Amino acid sequence: MSKYYTPRKTRYLYDPNSSEIFRLSRSKIDLYLNCPRCFYLDRRLGITSPPGFPFSLNSAVDKLLKKEFDLHRAQSQSHPLMKTYEVDAVPYQNEKLAIWRDPFKGIDFLHTQTNLLVFGAIDDVWINPFGELHIVDYKATAKEEEVNLDADWQIGYKRQMEIYQWLFMKNKYKVSDTGYFVYCNGDTNKKAFDRKLEFRVKIIPYKGNSDWVEDILKQIYECLKQESIPEMSLDCDFCRYVQVLKEL
Repeated sequence: MSKYYTPRKTRYLYDPNSSEIFRLSRSKIDLYLNCPRCFYLDRRLGITSPPGFPFSLNSAVDKLLKKEFDLHRAQSQSHPLMKTYEVDAVPYQNEKLAIWRDPFKGIDFLHTQTNLLVFGAIDDVWINPFGELHIVDYKATAKEEEVNLDADWQIGYKRQMEIYQWLFMKNKYKVSDTGYFVYCNGDTNKKAFDRKLEFRVKIIPYKGNSDWVEDILKQIYECLKQESIPEMSLDCDFCRYVQVLKEL
């Protein structure tokens, strides 16, 4: 191993000989689905793929949207966007909302068959007149065309929504299979920047199905327990990069 690399502290890694509960984030489930090899290197050996750049503007949009919807939450009223897109719901009031939004806490559930404590941090929750919860996720981008969920890479968005729906259902909440993406698209057609960036905001419904989650958790459990590193994936950019380096 390179002298320039220090593995992550072992207390954050999976130990197949330990009976302790192992925390597994929603993003790590997605990592497994994208590449079991990268997931194994990350969660068993502490070798993490190079991180992407932080999207600070997206984080700012996320923070401001939460403040905006919270104003309507306090009044138990719909946001004007919800009325525009005929979403019959209001922002959900719950004392646990701050915890659910905390990226280090979130909403969690212990999957006893695998001893994996699955958790994820949500952006928002709305409630309809039937007492059903709608999971809501905020997204931000800037492109000429209309935003949608049609791109292949957006499967990650859909999985994210479905894991959140699964977590809330496992916590005994009545959850609608329809979630919503509040999608903000930066308008680049203005004549000048003028110290502000304006967005076209759209609410996109998505009907989720979380039936796959428990089967994947069992697969993840088996992956973590094995002693051999999974084969490289040809669909993984990092695996292909490593393979090219070996060939060179």
